[in-house]
Amino acid sequence: MSYNILMIAPTSFFGDYGCHVRILEEVRVLQRRGHRVTIVTYYKGRNLPELNIVRTPPTPWHADYEVGSSRHKIAFDALLAWTSLKAVLRLKPDIIHAHLHEGALIGGVLSRLTGAPLVFDFQGSMTAEMLDHHFVRAGGKREWVWRRLEGFINRQPRAILTSSRHGAQLLLSEFKVDARRVVPLPDCVDTEFFRPRRLDDQTDIEALKDQLGIPRDRSVVLYLGLLAHYQGTDHILEAARQVIDAQPQTHFLVMGYPGFEGYRTLARQLGLGDRFTFTGRIPYEQAARYLRLGDVALAPKLSQTEGAGKILNYMACGLPTVAFDTPVSREFMADLVRYAEPGSVASLADCIISLLADPNERQSIGQALRARASHRFAWDDAASRILAVYEAVCARRPELRAAALTRIQEGDHARETH
Repeated sequence: MSYNILMIAPTSFFGDYGCHVRILEEVRVLQRRGHRVTIVTYYKGRNLPELNIVRTPPTPWHADYEVGSSRHKIAFDALLAWTSLKAVLRLKPDIIHAHLHEGALIGGVLSRLTGAPLVFDFQGSMTAEMLDHHFVRAGGKREWVWRRLEGFINRQPRAILTSSRHGAQLLLSEFKVDARRVVPLPDCVDTEFFRPRRLDDQTDIEALKDQLGIPRDRSVVLYLGLLAHYQGTDHILEAARQVIDAQPQTHFLVMGYPGFEGYRTLARQLGLGDRFTFTGRIPYEQAARYLRLGDVALAPKLSQTEGAGKILNYMACGLPTVAFDTPVSREFMADLVRYAEPGSVASLADCIISLLADPNERQSIGQALRARASHRFAWDDAASRILAVYEAVCARRPELRAAALTRIQEGDHARETH
C-alpha cells in the first residue's frame, strides 16, 4: 500500500540540526519506498528541492523565529494549525504524522476531525525542554500546568514513535502511557553519506583546514550542532584550557548556531582565540565533509531526555566521541567509549586528553562506533518499522491495532537480544 502522509513540523524546517535531520531522513526514506509526504511547517526554514513543503504565513510583528521555547511560538502554532487544517482538507491524508508536542496537539484535533490516524514522533519531554531553556521554573505552578498538558497530548495518538528507548521508558514511567502504543524508533544515520575519511580525502581536508584557518599539523576536536548551555557549549570552552595545556597541538572546531559570535568573543576573552574556530551554520549537505576534519568529536549535551542525533553522525564517520554519561548517549554508543561525568568540565577534559594522547585507541573506538552505526542504526530498517506502525494504526478495531503494535514491539525486542 502507498500512503498519503501529512507531516506536521512545528519548527522552522529545514534548519540543519537535531530534530530537523530526523524529519528529513524519515521523509527521504518513505519517499524512496513510494509514499507521498507533505510537510506543513513554519514560514521560515530552508527549502529542499526533493521535499513537498507547505509553509504558514508569517506573523506581521515577528519575522525572526527563535530556537527552542518562546512565547512567540503560540502565534506560530496558531498559524500552523490553520495551515494544517487547510492541508488536511485538501490532501485527505491516510496518516497524520506529527513531530514534537505542538504538532501532536494540532494533529490530534485534525485526526478527530477527519478520522486519519495520528502517529506522534516523540523526541523528548516538552516540559523538560522548557526547563532546559529556562522557560519555566522547576517546581513552579507553570511546570505543573505544562506537565498536565504534556500528559494530555501523549494520550492523543494511536501510536508514539520515540527517538530513543530512554524516551519510551519516560513515557511509560512518568506519563503512564499505554505501553502497547509506544514503539521505540531510535534516531538513525545514512552510513553511505556519513563515512570515515580515506587517504584520498587528504587534499580536501588540507584545503578545508586552510580555509578555516586551522594549522595543518593540529589535531582537531570538533562539535557540530546547536550552541547553547544545555548543549554543553560552555563546558567545551571551559575544558579547552586543560586540554590545550596537556596537548598543545590541539584545535577546537565548533560548528553550529545560534550565538556563535558571542562564543567566539568568549574564547578570545579566555585567551583561546587562536585555538578555536567557530563556523556558524553548516549546511547538512556539507556536514559529512566537515566532520572528516575531526580527530575527536564532542557531544556534551546535558539534557537527560532529548535525543542526540549528532552522535550517530560522529559514529558513522568513525569519530571517537566524548559525551556526558546520559541514557541516550549510552543507547547509541553502549560501552564502546569512556564517558565523562555529567556536567563535569574536568572529566570532559580528561576524556578528550586521553583520546588525543592515544592514536591507536582513537582508531579502535572509531572503527567500533562505525560498525555499530552500520549494524544498528540504518534508516532502511527504521522505514520498515515506521510502515509497520502505519499499517497497525490503520486497523479499524482497537484490539487489532493493539495486537499489531505489540507484534512490532516483540520483533524489535527479538532484534535487540540477537
